[in-house]
Amino acid sequence: MEPISQDISNTGNIAGVIAPEQFTHEFQQELRAILQYWLQYTVDETNGGFYGSVTNDNIPDTTAPKGLVLNSRILWAFAAAATHEYNQQYKEAADRSFDYIQQYFIDLTHGGAYWSVDAAGKPLDTKKQVYGIAFCIYGLSEYVKLTRSDQALQLAIDLYNNIETHARDITGEGYIEAFREDWSVIADLRLSDKDSNTPKTTNTHLHIVEAYANLYEVWPDEQLRKNIKNLLTIFDQFIIDRNTYHLKLFFTREWQSQTAVCSFGHDIEAAWLLQHCAEVIESSIHTQYFKSLAVKMAQTTLNWVDKDGALWYELDISSKTINRQKHWWVQAEAMVGFYNAYQLTGNKLYVQLCGRSWQFIQQYLIDTEKGEWFWGIDEKGQLLYEPKAGFWKCPYHNVRACLQLIGRMQKHQPVT
Repeated sequence: MEPISQDISNTGNIAGVIAPEQFTHEFQQELRAILQYWLQYTVDETNGGFYGSVTNDNIPDTTAPKGLVLNSRILWAFAAAATHEYNQQYKEAADRSFDYIQQYFIDLTHGGAYWSVDAAGKPLDTKKQVYGIAFCIYGLSEYVKLTRSDQALQLAIDLYNNIETHARDITGEGYIEAFREDWSVIADLRLSDKDSNTPKTTNTHLHIVEAYANLYEVWPDEQLRKNIKNLLTIFDQFIIDRNTYHLKLFFTREWQSQTAVCSFGHDIEAAWLLQHCAEVIESSIHTQYFKSLAVKMAQTTLNWVDKDGALWYELDISSKTINRQKHWWVQAEAMVGFYNAYQLTGNKLYVQLCGRSWQFIQQYLIDTEKGEWFWGIDEKGQLLYEPKAGFWKCPYHNVRACLQLIGRMQKHQPVT
């Protein structure tokens, strides 16, 4: 396969065609449209909180389970949006999400948070999935930025302490994936059926460090800072493949890689997110180092962008099979990751890639009739009919991409 850089000149200089002011306006409008969708179609007036699932046709499944990840990401999205541009409806949605999480998801007996509850709020899957708890910390921390709530901050700190007490692998570094309700050993550690059943994963560690960095912004604890540094070291030593600059995904407790699959969305997400975490703790050594890695990881990822501007899903290295589906979250992360590389290098190739990602999203993913983004399209260009809202379809990647790009483009200059 030829790198996308071979033919990008044929698409025109997007950086010159669309001014940063126009980009910023479009992302601001899209941010409002996404949030309006969630306000209009996902609020559960009967049982509280938000529906566990909403179809592509905006029909809620009133019986669907409600996931910790979905509710935590809703909390993060509305809190972040209200901090960016205060809107009373956003604040009320964030309040609603916080109240629901606190009342129904938090395990007052054993600590931590349940993976899911049923439609009425009764605990359903009571395992302690560290990935989900990390997102809860992430959402709570953002809510603290908005409200300065001591209650929310203490809950976030408690969840952080739960992870450090029960999930941290003292001998092998890093964090174990999951536990039973009482934090005892569990056989099935997987996030989902498609994941490998391994004790450690890149996905969970990426979102632990993300959550910890967000918590550090409202609670600058020195031990927390050390733990963030340790997580960055884990990515450097075990997760980032120094030959390819892709991420390895699944591991034994001793950090032996168990699969040969590249996830392009996680590659480009980690490229900018690890740099961000280093910047949050104001470590100049880590920041400069992860800036250099961000460029190398973006450079690797651009080779897997299709001619329509979309980033493919993943590569099975052993079979050399490319999954050519184009998922919504991957394109959102591609925009941020490539624009970050542009800021770091001044290379307009990366801002062109960001612009092409946005054009693809506008053409294929945004549902201009019924709102929000479709899950994605398959290799034949057909829609993937997954829910608009659900366990994994949340206002997180797309809201965050809009907020990130608005902030970055308002500065409109490469970072040196």
